[in-house]
Amino acid sequence: MTGALGIIAGGGELPRAIAMSARAGGRVVFVLVLAGMTDEWAKEFPHESVALGELGRAMKAFKAHGCSDVTLAGKVQRPKFSEIKLDTKAMLAAPRVIAAALRGDDALLRAVVDMFEREGLRVVGAAEAAPDLIAKPGVMGRVMPNPENASDIVLAFEIARAMGEFDVGQAAIVCAGLPLAVEAAEGTDATIARVAHLPEHFRGAKGKPRGVLVKAPKPIQDGKTDLPVVGVQTVRNAHAVWLAGIAVEAGGALIVDRDAVVAEADKLGLFLVGVPR
Repeated sequence: MTGALGIIAGGGELPRAIAMSARAGGRVVFVLVLAGMTDEWAKEFPHESVALGELGRAMKAFKAHGCSDVTLAGKVQRPKFSEIKLDTKAMLAAPRVIAAALRGDDALLRAVVDMFEREGLRVVGAAEAAPDLIAKPGVMGRVMPNPENASDIVLAFEIARAMGEFDVGQAAIVCAGLPLAVEAAEGTDATIARVAHLPEHFRGAKGKPRGVLVKAPKPIQDGKTDLPVVGVQTVRNAHAVWLAGIAVEAGGALIVDRDAVVAEADKLGLFLVGVPR
């Protein structure tokens, strides 16, 4: 019989959404709280708190709570290695982790996955842990993209995937065929905010929304970690810089609290669409 699902929970809405979805599906859930990063919601579940670097303690906690599967979710700020206190197991793994970190975020996540799988835990992606969060193909609300939007979506996907090959980011913004922003280490919210500082003739304006935000997984990802996420705040941020809508890769992105996200997009007049790869 399948054991409990362990969630290594960073910040943001995604870890809670996965935990709630898994529990609603009848799965026992255990949350490993990363100290200083996870919100109060974790108290709703069996949980323990660990600091970055306490790998041995994390492994013991998962095994003590009967976890067979583990998923990584949420925002984790890249730490300074000089500030991390490593336990014995983490010290043994440190050379691999540091070498992977120097190759980029995706390599670092793959190294973390490998450490847990070496301990007999199966690392699963959000698509398996909480399949109801996965974006489905088609328009999700009442607003439809127009022909200019459709053309911008195609170009933005090409840009996002090309940059993803270099482990750069998962999002791109295009308006009338002009690339406006590409996500890097700053994250999606900051990427969207940059659009507001561009001259108005490059972008949308109040009453005249233009341009699209696209989110797609990096081609180098294995699907177990770090899928792109859209939540209510993403919609609000896009509206704040007068984008026309948001497109995600169907089957390759997560919609956190889908009903609320769609309702917010409808209220603000943005389209939200899942595009098959």
